[in-house]
Amino acid sequence: MARLALLSVSDKTGLVEFARSLVEEFGFDIISSGGTAKALQAADLPVTKVSDYTGFPEILGGRVKTLHPRIHGGILARRDVPADLSDLESQDIRPIDLVVVNLYPFAATIARPDVSLSEAIEQIDIGGPAMLRASAKNYAHLTVLCRPSQYSLYLQELRQNSGEIALEFRQQFALQAFQHTGDYDQAISTYLAEQSPTQNGEQSVEAPDLFPNFTLTGQQLQSLRYGENPHQSAAWYQTGAIASGWAAATKLQGKELSYNNLVDLEAARRLIAEFMEPQSLPAAAILKHTNPCGAALGHTIAEAYEKAFNADSVSAFGGIVALNRPIDGATALLLTKTFLECVVAPGCEPDAQEILAAKSKVRVLVLPDLAQGAEYAVKAIAGGFLAQASDNQVIDSGNWTVATEKQPTTAQLEELLFAWKICKHVKSNAIVVTRDRATVGVGAGQMNRVGSVKIALEQAGAKAAAAILASDGFFPFDDSVRIAAAAGIQAIVQPGGSLRDQDSITAANEVGIVMLLTGVRHFLH
Repeated sequence: MARLALLSVSDKTGLVEFARSLVEEFGFDIISSGGTAKALQAADLPVTKVSDYTGFPEILGGRVKTLHPRIHGGILARRDVPADLSDLESQDIRPIDLVVVNLYPFAATIARPDVSLSEAIEQIDIGGPAMLRASAKNYAHLTVLCRPSQYSLYLQELRQNSGEIALEFRQQFALQAFQHTGDYDQAISTYLAEQSPTQNGEQSVEAPDLFPNFTLTGQQLQSLRYGENPHQSAAWYQTGAIASGWAAATKLQGKELSYNNLVDLEAARRLIAEFMEPQSLPAAAILKHTNPCGAALGHTIAEAYEKAFNADSVSAFGGIVALNRPIDGATALLLTKTFLECVVAPGCEPDAQEILAAKSKVRVLVLPDLAQGAEYAVKAIAGGFLAQASDNQVIDSGNWTVATEKQPTTAQLEELLFAWKICKHVKSNAIVVTRDRATVGVGAGQMNRVGSVKIALEQAGAKAAAAILASDGFFPFDDSVRIAAAAGIQAIVQPGGSLRDQDSITAANEVGIVMLLTGVRHFLH
């Protein structure tokens, strides 16, 4: 008896040519449904409609086509189990040797800006995933293909093995089928989560603390040369059906982005996102190894960048620059004066692009929406991973508490808010010293907080006089406060929460400096 192939595809790329090879070269019989059957008939290929094979018509406007025992029995039957073969014979069911299915274009449908929820729902395939999963489960006895790019590989395997398919081949394509249905389900669940009904801007149904099961899937955008180091392989993936974030950025010039570039760019984006409000002054940040070595506000974007660069011009060499305004000609000239790895901004003016072209190796990216980031942060650990909500909390200085007798001036409050926003994006233990809304000293990632204080103050030097200091965590002792005051710091902002908070407050009162408590910490590990 001829082998039987079931073809039911949404993407008909290469379908007719593949089916013709199956029929004419290898003698397959073909059963098919809906539009697939019509396409094959139009090409004068012999095909039996699924409805004719099952004796049951397509119903519910095509919602039910292949969900029938004659289909799934032929797919799931084990050829080495006599009882299964007996069932097939008694029910007049032919075993199916090849299942070729790709799914309704759900991702392409929801990518349309005008798509309605009802349209999206109708593009949720039911029969397709059922056939893919059933076929993949029974890969020991049949082959499943889920994308046109696999057709040539399947035919090549048949030709090289006298019309047979090796078990290893079937297993590999079964794995790809399960991955395909997994990605498909993830796209649907993500979309439906975004469509959840709300009341007054909040979910109307109480949600769990995070989610009971966390699935992370992505479409590979490109293979990267290597990871953090040359001996580590790496790749870049896009999550979601619609390109967003860095996947939606435009690279105007420069070399290919590396793993480290992307990690640093994301850290730079998170920092500059603090200054994307319409009322924010032009802001610039320069980062190295995910830590800001300089950040500043200015009346123009060129002034902001120059202040950020001067904060630590040595560390700025080879840095990542993020701007909250389009790059203009004046800023472009400044950017070309030192070696930089990457520059990202919401836009780039034509004259600036022409100027930057002189530094052709510098990666210049345009990302219009620098404020939109990932909802969750994920880190791999042995045997699993951790997931947490991203630290996207909007900073509101109106909720801060003045802990000292001395009160802050309006100018100091503005400076404290700037420093606190920067400190949030420095590796803990984090200390940031700023003056005139520019960093002058940064202490990052030390094993004790007073060590970070000393590094930041040493870097600030004479500029620490009349400056302010921000700490991402509380002070466990009063030593940091006294050292800061001795260097000339006038005001400190920190979250508070230590059992010894009063010691630090008392020290601040004794040395006559202002201390504000935010009540919120921003550790970054």
